[in-house]
Amino acid sequence: MAPGDDGPVVARTPSGEPFDVLAVADQLTERYHRLYLVDLDGIERDQPQLDYLQEIARGAEVWIDAGVRTSDQAIDIVVAGAFRTVLTSGRLESEKELGRTWKLSPEIAFEIELVDGALRAAPPEWTGFAPARLAGVARGMGLQDVIVSPRGADVDWTLVAELAKGGSTWVDGTFDPSDVARLAAAGASGGIFHVNEELRGVPARSGESGRDARGGEALDDDT
Repeated sequence: MAPGDDGPVVARTPSGEPFDVLAVADQLTERYHRLYLVDLDGIERDQPQLDYLQEIARGAEVWIDAGVRTSDQAIDIVVAGAFRTVLTSGRLESEKELGRTWKLSPEIAFEIELVDGALRAAPPEWTGFAPARLAGVARGMGLQDVIVSPRGADVDWTLVAELAKGGSTWVDGTFDPSDVARLAAAGASGGIFHVNEELRGVPARSGESGRDARGGEALDDDT
């Protein structure tokens, strides 16, 4: 998938055909050792594409956001081969599910979703929390990797710098060269950027597999 004016849209070749998602993953892993994969079937329909996730995870360090709501769902993604299974503030059923997942596997990252600068939190116990306070809750459990994901507003680099003091902090968004310098200045571990410019030369999907291929994002450190 690629960003669109009203949300994600199917990424297509110049001739209008959908890209082959496995070919996209192969091309990206030639340039980047770490990928961030968003599974919209998992997020929107609670049906993660585990076969695809497992195949892609064989060839790269893959961080996967598949719409996890419970610890059981999180472990399914861990078993599929995710280097980091991403749990987000806007979809978890409760704070207990975050703690349960951490006890089952340390290979998780926690995403703090921000909408117009305010925390988006599904668990009622997080209502009204400041982002830094929620990051403290996650890190108090032992988690280190925190992702800051702003929606509808620019990145709050002061917040990023504050969170980075407590551990590994990543910033979701689309970056240009000037933003890379800002990542480093804030002490962030890296940024997540869309793959649009990386799709040139990738072949279209061949045949019909019965599965809806999804694109991903590259996750690159600030070096």
